[in-house]
Amino acid sequence: MNFNLRSFIRTVLSFFLAAVFLYVAFRGTNFADLWKSLKSANYLWVGLTVPFIVLSYWIRTVRWKYLLTPIKEKISNRNLFSSVMIGYSVNNILPRVGEFVRPVLLGNQEGISRTSAFGTVVVERILDFMTFYLITCATLFLYPRAIDPFVNDVESIRPFFLYGSIAGFALFVLLFFKAETFVKMLAKLRRFLPERLRPKVHSFVESFAAGFGVARMKNKFAGIFFLSLFLWLDYALIMFLPFYAFPQQLSALGFGASIVLLVVSSIAWVLPAPGAMGTYHSFLTVAMTKLYGVDSVTALSFSVITHEVGYIITMMLGGYFFFKDHLTVQKIEEIGHQQESGQPRRDGYPQS
Repeated sequence: MNFNLRSFIRTVLSFFLAAVFLYVAFRGTNFADLWKSLKSANYLWVGLTVPFIVLSYWIRTVRWKYLLTPIKEKISNRNLFSSVMIGYSVNNILPRVGEFVRPVLLGNQEGISRTSAFGTVVVERILDFMTFYLITCATLFLYPRAIDPFVNDVESIRPFFLYGSIAGFALFVLLFFKAETFVKMLAKLRRFLPERLRPKVHSFVESFAAGFGVARMKNKFAGIFFLSLFLWLDYALIMFLPFYAFPQQLSALGFGASIVLLVVSSIAWVLPAPGAMGTYHSFLTVAMTKLYGVDSVTALSFSVITHEVGYIITMMLGGYFFFKDHLTVQKIEEIGHQQESGQPRRDGYPQS
C-alpha cells in the first residue's frame, strides 16, 4: 500500500475513533441542560489551571534536557520548549506524529543526532508509563474505595497495589542502573517475533539504545524521578482545581478523587484519537458518574471544560512557536509520511 495512503487511512481512522467516542459521550444529553451547566460554572477556578498547564510542559522540557545531557551538554531552553509545544500541538491533530516531529525539530535547531534525540523521547514514554503505574498502584492502595463498583472485596486485593507501587519504583531504579541489560533483553526478544515485525523492532531498539543516556547519568536519577512525580502532581492539580467551578456538585470531591480521575483520563489519552477528543470526554464522564455519583450533565460539563482549556492552551503555544520558527504544514506532513514509510536517514531517523 502507498505510504501516503496508509498515513491518510490512519488519520481518517483516528478521527473516526474520536467521532465514535464523542457520540458515546454526548448520546442522550439534553443540550439545554448542558449549556446551562456550562454557563453556571465558575471559570475563575478553571482559569487557575492555565499556569499549571503551562508548568506541565515546562517540567517536561526540563526533564527532557536532563535526558539529552549525554548527547549535548548545553541545549537552548527556548528550542527545547518550542519543540515540546509544537510536538504536542501536532499530536492534537495527528496522533503520534508529534513524537517524531519533536526530535526532528530539536535536531535541526541544535545539530544533534535525531536518532539519539528520538531515543530520549522513547525513554520519556517509558518514564511516563512507569510513573503512571507507580502512582496508579499507590492511589488505589490509599483510596481502594475507588474501585468498589468493580470489585466485591477491595480490601482483599489492596496489598497487591502496595506491592505494585514498590515494583514500579524498582523498575524506575533499574532503568537507570541496569539500562544496558534492559536494552540487551529487548534485542534478544526479537527472535520470538514474526519475521515481518523484526525490522521495525530492530529500528525501535536501535533508537532506544541510542537515546538511553540515562544509563550514563546516574547522578541525575533523583532529579528525573522527582520531576516525573511532580509532573503527575501538577496534572492532578489541573484536574482538582476545576472541582470548585461546580461548588454544589463537585466541591466535596477530594484530592484523592482528582488522582483517580487522572488515572482514568490518562488511559483515554493512550487511544489514537486526535488530542484524546471524545475518548477523554466519555472516559471521564463515565468515571465521575459511576465512581462518585456525579450527575451526567455536570460530569460532561467538567470533561468539556477541562479538555478544551488544555487543548486550546496547547494549540496556542504550539501555534505561536510553529509560526515563530517558520514551519509549514507541508514540512510536518513530510515528517509524518516518512515516519510511516520507515525510510530513515543515515542517522536512522526519518528525513525532514
